[in-house]
Amino acid sequence: MKPEKVREMSVDDLRGKERELHEQLFRLRLQKSLGQIDNALKIRDTRRDIARVKTILKEKQGSASARP
Repeated sequence: MKPEKVREMSVDDLRGKERELHEQLFRLRLQKSLGQIDNALKIRDTRRDIARVKTILKEKQGSASARP
C-alpha cells in the first residue's frame, strides 16, 4: 500500500483499514503456525501497512486537534 493512497483516505476509512489489516495479520499468523502460508513476506508487509496507517492516522488526528 502506497503512502499517497493512505493519505487520501478519511479518518474513518483509516480506522476501518487498520481493523482489516489486523484481521489479515491474525489469519496470516494462523496460516504460518499451521504451515499453510505460501509467502511469509506477507506478514512483514501487513505489519508495515498497519504501521503506515497508524502513523498517518496519528498525523491526521494531531493536525485536526491543533487547528483552532
